[in-house]
Order: sequence, then C-alpha cells, then structure tokens
Amino acid sequence: MPASVDQDDDLEEFPDDIEMSLFDHLEELRQRIFYSLIAVFFGIVGCFVFVKPIVQILEVPAQSVKFIQIAPGEYFFVSMKTAGYSGLLVATPFILYQIIQFVLPGLTKRERRFLGPIVLGSSFLFVGGLAFAYFALIPAALQFLISYGADVVEQLLSIDRYFEFILLLLFSTGIAFQIPVIQMLLGLLGIVSSKQMLSGWRYVFLGAAILGAVLTPSTDPLTQCLLGGAVVTLYFGGTGLVMLLGR
Repeated sequence: MPASVDQDDDLEEFPDDIEMSLFDHLEELRQRIFYSLIAVFFGIVGCFVFVKPIVQILEVPAQSVKFIQIAPGEYFFVSMKTAGYSGLLVATPFILYQIIQFVLPGLTKRERRFLGPIVLGSSFLFVGGLAFAYFALIPAALQFLISYGADVVEQLLSIDRYFEFILLLLFSTGIAFQIPVIQMLLGLLGIVSSKQMLSGWRYVFLGAAILGAVLTPSTDPLTQCLLGGAVVTLYFGGTGLVMLLGR
C-alpha cells in the first residue's frame, strides 16, 4: 500500500475510541454541564466583588454624560447584570474546555487537527468583536444619539438603560464575529464550498443589513452601517480562508 494511503487511513482513526452506552453519554453530559454551571457561578461571584471597576470601565464610552438612578436599587440590579455577563465571559474558557472534552472521543485524528485552530480563532474573534463594539460601535452610537438632541434636552442617562444598551451591543457583536468560524466548519464538513459562498454575495449584503438593524439596540444608521460593514468584511474574509483550505 502507498504511504499516502496508510497516512490517510491513520488520520481517520479514533484515538479515544471507547465504547459508551447512551446513558453513559448522558451522565457525562450532565457532569460537564454541572461543572460549567459551577464555573459560571464562581465567575459571577468573583466579578460581583470587583463590579465597581468593571462598571467604571463600561461607563468610559459615555464620556462626560452623567448617569442617574431613577428607581430604588437600580444600580444594584445593574451591578448584578454586569457581574452576570462578566462572569459568563470569565467562565467561557472553562466551558469551552468541557465542550471539547465531551466531543473529543468522537473525533478522528484529522478532525482533531482543526479543533485547536478553530477554538483559538473563535476566541480571538469574540474578543475582537468586544473590542470593536467598545472602541468603535458604542462611541459612534452614543455620539449620534447624544448630539442629536443636545440643544433640546439635558443629557442625563438612566444607568439601567445605558447598561442594557452597552451589554447587548457588546455580546451581540462578539457573536456576530463568529461568522468566519461557522464558514470554516461548513467548508471543512463539505456542506458549503467557497464558490457557493461567493455566489451568494447579494444575500450576504442583505443579511448584513438585517443583522445590523436587529443586533444594534440603537436605531441610528451609523451604528448599523458599522456593524453591517464588519459582518460583510468578516464573511468575505471567512470565504478567503475556506478557499485557502481548498474547499
């Protein structure tokens, strides 16, 4: 047999091929979920201890705008929301580890070769999405919304409404930045080719416009255009990566 054939056969092997019943899989899944929930709990508790500096960092894009509390305990609930989102973010690496450990026995050597780059790329893109929202989308949206009525109304923002706005925009942008990872998975699995991805460019622009309108909590066109443009750029970047893989 040629060496290349033997090598291909070796890549299709399951290194951890362990026989498990359906109940064993369900029990392992239950344990993984339980460990993940514990990690989220400790992440939230830890972030709540340091919630004041986190809140101050998230207030920076509002610049000189003053925040008000219009209901008793409003800041407390804002602190809980902020700690919840931050704790989930902190626990994400451990949750990913649990997911990988659960699916790893069912992957061949060939599939495992792509697992590391995909997880690393997904994490990098999510952090990139958070940074893009924090440094570009949120300041642009606030600048538009605040300056629009600056000569008519005094700029006092509800702390609760502001954090609903900023937290939703941060995490929706981070999720939107996962588009290249989804494209890579579809290409590697042979579901969609790079040629098919390019042929649907009209739908991409339409979908980017819809995503920009749906994912941004503000109604200003600048924020929607920024997010829509980022989605289009990510999509064609992902298509290029699929091309490089020869798919």
